[in-house]
Amino acid sequence: MDDKAGGSPPEPRVKRGGRRAAVMVDVAKLAGVSYQTVSRVLHDSPHVRRDTRERVLDAIRQLDYRPSSVAQALVTGRSRSLGVVSFDTTHYGPASTLLGVEEAAHDAGYGVSIASLKGLSRGPVVAAVQRLCDQRVDGIVVIAPQRSTVDALRHVTSDVPVVAVEGGPDDSVPVVAVDQLGGAAAATRHLLDLGHRTVWHIAGPPDWLEADQRIDGWRGALEAAGAEVPPLLRGDWSARSGYELAPRLLRSPDVTAVFVANDQMALGLLRFLHESGREVPRDISIVGFDDIPESAYFTPPLTTVRQDFSELGRRCLHLLLERIESGERSWSRIVVESELILRKSTAVPRRR
Repeated sequence: MDDKAGGSPPEPRVKRGGRRAAVMVDVAKLAGVSYQTVSRVLHDSPHVRRDTRERVLDAIRQLDYRPSSVAQALVTGRSRSLGVVSFDTTHYGPASTLLGVEEAAHDAGYGVSIASLKGLSRGPVVAAVQRLCDQRVDGIVVIAPQRSTVDALRHVTSDVPVVAVEGGPDDSVPVVAVDQLGGAAAATRHLLDLGHRTVWHIAGPPDWLEADQRIDGWRGALEAAGAEVPPLLRGDWSARSGYELAPRLLRSPDVTAVFVANDQMALGLLRFLHESGREVPRDISIVGFDDIPESAYFTPPLTTVRQDFSELGRRCLHLLLERIESGERSWSRIVVESELILRKSTAVPRRR
């Protein structure tokens, strides 16, 4: 068990705070064991006696030893680093997804290299994946909210495991996504259950998979209830677009309920309704989507659909690490449930 034979490559000696940082040889010397035994303890090998393990761990604490990532990579053949291809992190959904993946990776002891793109067309995505592969990452997450990404992912050829999150194709790579359709259906049913005859919808832009899934959930809930399906309005996710679409929405005097595809557009709608003398929810009930941190402080506080981005990140990382460990390349899809959050922006319609 505690033979003196070496088994791991030597580590570079790096100064920390003006003094030479401890390396594995120092730990082995203080603990009275071999270099190889220290390596076994660091990699949680079962082939180390309990008292020996305790001596090694005590020496690590005394010396404030931190394993070299270079040495670990040489031992395990892995970099303990993941790549993430992301797009337009000014949008709440992709930005929160990126944060959820980063937090989950950090908790699992992985570093993250991010390739942030202005657009997710085929060329830039394929090039970004190749750059990350050249950095010898162990796996890659592609945050794929747009339909154009579907085509791009079909042309990615990589020996490194790839997982798509937020959207993605149905057969090219494994996917982890929030239940957009179910969340939209729940929002629509909530308004119908309050007694509204139908529910109007301000949707997101056409190329976004999430926008189309929320449309499907809205339309499916209306059709299942036998309710009329009003004309669709499309915004661009911004508060400004919600504000500018409001006059078109109010051309119909019968509008009493609106499901808006994200909270920012709902904010713009709320602003216009306030300026035009319409009361929410007395005159019109509104439900948003995302549950951004500010939505609880809108006037009135916004009923909305919450996406659990932390859970999305954890599920994505778990699936990616499974692929890294097993080498499996089969397709799968994992869905994270969404949650309807009830606040003050919805109510029973008043009688006219």
